[in-house]
Amino acid sequence: MRRNALFFWCGAVLFLAVCLLMTQIVTNQYPFFAAYVILQFMVLAVAWSILGGYAGYVNFGTSAFFGIGVYTAVFLVKAFGAPLPVQIAVAAAIGALMGFALGLLTLRMQGIFFSIATIALTIVIETTITNWRYVGGAAGIQIQRPAVTEPFPNYVQMLFFVQALLVVLAIAISRYIHNSWIGRGLQALRDDELAAECTGVPTLRLKLTACVVSGALMCAAGAPAAMYLQYADPSSAFNLNYSVSVLAMSLIGGTAHWAGPVIGAILLGTTQQLLTVTISSEVNVLILGVMLVLFVVGAPEGIIGLIRKLRGHRSGGGA
Repeated sequence: MRRNALFFWCGAVLFLAVCLLMTQIVTNQYPFFAAYVILQFMVLAVAWSILGGYAGYVNFGTSAFFGIGVYTAVFLVKAFGAPLPVQIAVAAAIGALMGFALGLLTLRMQGIFFSIATIALTIVIETTITNWRYVGGAAGIQIQRPAVTEPFPNYVQMLFFVQALLVVLAIAISRYIHNSWIGRGLQALRDDELAAECTGVPTLRLKLTACVVSGALMCAAGAPAAMYLQYADPSSAFNLNYSVSVLAMSLIGGTAHWAGPVIGAILLGTTQQLLTVTISSEVNVLILGVMLVLFVVGAPEGIIGLIRKLRGHRSGGGA
């Protein structure tokens, strides 16, 4: 276990070092624009999997948390001129409180009823922001980027590195939960919640914990997006495509392991960026749907499940 942790942190440090080196060497801005989106989806997919994967509660409210993160940053910039770290920290705190409230209100529900409630949450919050003129209302709002911080040459490269830091943080938290008693408890209630509760597993407390952590990470991922686009409007910030894409990434990668959402986000995110440049952004939805159907039918446990099956066949053949 300690060796695995050492490998993970060495890989994380190497990943951040490569990202920092890229900002000093690569002069073309497009790789950073594209990589930022992929990293953003990695954080969202990992965050979604903590509740939707480990606990089995399918959450369609990703766009609600992401949008709250975006508009938290917008409000803080307009009202106080807050720097980016403060925007992310406050967005994460609001996301945690929002996740706790969502848990108290909806986690007595199960299955499709919980999923419908999370969609309703997105609609309610989007309607509220649409009618809030201070942050632009339905027309949206333009945001002016502040001066860039050294050692980054421009703001986009800085946002890219900040999102890389959030990826490492999200994966570290997800990995800890997966390997701890919290993860084992969440997996027990996912398999049979009534049986888990009867054996003494604190199911409600675990679900609330998953909601809080998942909500905090989703809002934190959304906070830098306002500066990334220099513009925010409700229809984009609360777009349901975020919820669908994140769910697909987690299912394709595999929800039973912390690495699954990371693999799915890299695969689908990179594919979407390439299609946007070469063909059209509208094709993304078609490709997303086709890949999701193929994996749900042919590999319901995702890429991680396929890898485990291949290892099992090889070890069986060797035996």
